[in-house]
Amino acid sequence: MHDGGHQYNHYRRQDHETPSLDLKNLNVISVLGRGAKGVVFLVQTEKGELLALKAILRSSTQKNRRICFEREVLDALHYPLLPKLHGVLLTENIVGYAIDYCPGLDLHSLRIKQTEKTFSDDIIRFYAAELVLALEYLHGLGIVYRDLKPENVMIQENGHLMLVDFDLSTKLSSKSPEIRSSIKSMPKIEPRKKKKFAHFFKCCDSGILPEDSVNPVELGGDSMTHESDSVEKSNSFVGTEEYVAPEIILGIGHDFSVDWWCLGVMLYEMLYGTTPFKGIDRKETFYLILSTVPNLTGEVTPLRDLIGKLLEKEPQKRISVRGIKGHEFFKAVNWDLILEMPKTPFIPGRKDDEDLKGNKIIDVESYVQGVFTGGRG
Repeated sequence: MHDGGHQYNHYRRQDHETPSLDLKNLNVISVLGRGAKGVVFLVQTEKGELLALKAILRSSTQKNRRICFEREVLDALHYPLLPKLHGVLLTENIVGYAIDYCPGLDLHSLRIKQTEKTFSDDIIRFYAAELVLALEYLHGLGIVYRDLKPENVMIQENGHLMLVDFDLSTKLSSKSPEIRSSIKSMPKIEPRKKKKFAHFFKCCDSGILPEDSVNPVELGGDSMTHESDSVEKSNSFVGTEEYVAPEIILGIGHDFSVDWWCLGVMLYEMLYGTTPFKGIDRKETFYLILSTVPNLTGEVTPLRDLIGKLLEKEPQKRISVRGIKGHEFFKAVNWDLILEMPKTPFIPGRKDDEDLKGNKIIDVESYVQGVFTGGRG
């Protein structure tokens, strides 16, 4: 097995000026989805490039600095399994940014389409390995993702994964020798140049610099504590119910290891077709996360062993990236070459010309205003 120790040298962040976008020059094809903060549209540029445009009410950016932080994160990414920022826009009513469009399903939808609503070990191995690489890259930037779930994992045109939606991410300062070692071979988030993206950030109360490692969120402010052998920790309560790590529920502070817990939940779901701690309501789900062990039925296999190590309730004992990449489940994986694999488990079909025409003209500003002011459900 190759550990891929130098693979990130190929993906250094390149200094560039991200272009401004003008709605008048975009062909708005369809609505891809909506989240708590914005609506995502499929758009086509004048050059014929398909992009996913996330549009947010301008007034929201003045109340939630995390929106600006998410844009900062996107600008720092330069990795095949993570989205590239292709442009930003600012109108009187909305702000937005365009990233790569993935024509495939998300990993949840792809699993549901399987006959048994589960994946084989080989398919799980491929997707899991790519998720490990994506998270390792983010952690090297000091970014803890905090919302890993199948719905946030898209399938690119080439069949490789893309991790999207950094709304709940934050930045932690590493004190861990293991993570510091990884950081040396990875790109850094550079401080924002004063003039760069001024048109975007002037709509925020105060632009978020990448060094602002923790930001206020909906359920209260983050605070930081220090541990000599680990990293600074966040105390914010964030995540998706069935994937939340025990330390987040307990409010004892969390770090990068919460992402490995979420990976364990995802691998369990891909193997069994359901999450391991799902209760009848939020209270029971949290109780099960804190008090029960995952039911790893079936013969003992390397995959089940890895899931058990990822779903270790004590973060200090949870398997780390080094242990994950060296685990028996991944013994046949060449970490340096997996991103170059031409044959992937699923290749999405391309959109034809009829699909790109769209069914109706969509007014992006009116649509977003309607969604977030009660006009649309």
